[in-house]
Amino acid sequence: MLRYLTSGESHGQSLISILDGVPANIELDIDEINNELKKRQGGYGRGARMKIEQDKINILGGVRGKKTLGGPISIEVKNKDYENWSKYMNPMEDIDLESKKVSNVRPGHADLVGCLKYDFEDARNVLERSSARETASRVAVGAICKQVLKNFDIEFISHVVQIGSISDKNTYDFDYIKDHVDNSEVRCVNKSLEEKIIKEIDNVKKDGDTLGGVIEIRVKNVIPGLGSYTQFDKKIDGELAMHLMGTQAIKGVEIGIGFDVSKSVGSKVMDEIYYNENTGIKRATNRLGGIEGGMTTGDEIIIRCAMKPIPTLYKPLNSISINTLKSYTASIERSDNCAVPACSIVCENVVAFVICKYFLDKIGGDNLADLKANYNSYVKRLGERGWKK
Repeated sequence: MLRYLTSGESHGQSLISILDGVPANIELDIDEINNELKKRQGGYGRGARMKIEQDKINILGGVRGKKTLGGPISIEVKNKDYENWSKYMNPMEDIDLESKKVSNVRPGHADLVGCLKYDFEDARNVLERSSARETASRVAVGAICKQVLKNFDIEFISHVVQIGSISDKNTYDFDYIKDHVDNSEVRCVNKSLEEKIIKEIDNVKKDGDTLGGVIEIRVKNVIPGLGSYTQFDKKIDGELAMHLMGTQAIKGVEIGIGFDVSKSVGSKVMDEIYYNENTGIKRATNRLGGIEGGMTTGDEIIIRCAMKPIPTLYKPLNSISINTLKSYTASIERSDNCAVPACSIVCENVVAFVICKYFLDKIGGDNLADLKANYNSYVKRLGERGWKK
């Protein structure tokens, strides 16, 4: 079973991940992985921290000569800013606990509840781990999973469809998004909206406020049958939603037309099925986003996520001191005022992990050769039943 754990704090020495279950003999392209990390740091609206960090993956184990060994892969992403924080964050030495103490907890963050749950008097113990800095680890994990799946032509892309009040109502095919999204500072493929979005980000920043938005993730060339209807916890859409909702600042996930299914009749929601000898089994539409009954259909997977505005504000909201219970304005930490473009990269790689997990569960194989043999056998059987790749 493919699984991973992450460890580390926002201003600690490093972020560490252990990815277990990757088959042997998968060749890794470190430049591609680092490019994913670089894209996570980009996007209009990012804060000063991104000028300090230059995220790069450092693989500590589980890979030899660029090929996976079949054992756990240990991954490090160093925090360059630790140089400035070692006297506050060193794990094994006496440190300055007062200068960076956070007593005035911030609405919308984990600060207050984390202090109550773990019995802390300093919310820094909470915010260091709950910070979205941790998503660098999940991007690194997802980027490795993409390298597994590219052997089977499975592709991923994401783009921004809304920031603040500005929404892109158009639909695009996968390849158009892929060809255009990296040319946009806000990862919006509609160039006529890009300038408006940037202006809105600037206006909100002047007010000391923040913006959220909506991102779309697309997955192409997935075979039918990943996931299962037999148990609730085997449904792939359920696991996608869980992993995406476990991503910092995500407050909603929908697949296909999502909540719009509630507004229409069944005949306008379901995807009619046809067959002919040239194309095999096909659906006329893809309103359900490539997933039926908890399983992939073979059509493109389409997922949208709603990201809340970043809760660290430069015009802080009213809150309390966790220690005195007196009313204060919340503490200010260095932050972005819009991280929706970066969030699209995070969510894309989170999805890559889930797809890879279910792919390996279905196909099986301890090494790439066995994986390919099992995959080809499955695709051949599907072809005998009328489905064509």
